[in-house]
Amino acid sequence: MDHKLKLRQIALGALVALGVAQGVYAQNSPDNAANVSAAPQGAASAVSATMPADSAQATPLTADEAKQSAAGNVAELQRLIRGTELTELRTTYNGSYGASLLYNAKEMTYYVALFQQKTFWRVIKTEDDTRAELIYKDFARQTVQLSDVEIRRIRLEAQKAFTDRMIALSQDRANRLQADLDVAHQQQNIVNSQQQQSRAEATALAQQKAEAQGQLRAAQKQVQNLQRQLDSGLPTTSR
Repeated sequence: MDHKLKLRQIALGALVALGVAQGVYAQNSPDNAANVSAAPQGAASAVSATMPADSAQATPLTADEAKQSAAGNVAELQRLIRGTELTELRTTYNGSYGASLLYNAKEMTYYVALFQQKTFWRVIKTEDDTRAELIYKDFARQTVQLSDVEIRRIRLEAQKAFTDRMIALSQDRANRLQADLDVAHQQQNIVNSQQQQSRAEATALAQQKAEAQGQLRAAQKQVQNLQRQLDSGLPTTSR
């Protein structure tokens, strides 16, 4: 009987010690129910905000996730770019839009950026190289779509400028030809006037010539008559 009582007392002491140990552990544990209920409701979001914008999951970012990570990641990337920590792995340009994949070897972290000119639009931070490549490809595809209107405007603007230049050159050519034609018309009028004057002068000269020839014949006839009269009665030499 004494032996059994002693065993019960030992077992009871062990249970009491175990209960005390569990109570102490529960008081010090960060995962106990009291601590969880006392934590702020925004703690979970605060923790997730300090985590990388992209984890090892391969699911697309939601609009809320993109909005939450954009400002912080943009500022962080801008700060890193001013240093020497980043290595540019890939970059795609389409018009004024671009996508870049950058790597921070020190932190083994990827940054995927979508930008217009020199202004970052979206920046995604991830430690997953596969996801980084997928996001980069998606951003590069977006630059193609975003730049379509811009590239079309650039081409149309260039075509319009070329057409305007051709119009100006054609107008200049037309002005030169018109100037040459005006000179030709003026010269033609001068020539016509000169031709008319020359014909009138030729006609007058022809008439004067005919009159002069008539006068010459009359004078020659008169000379002959006078010579005969003068030689009248004088011996003539026989031939």
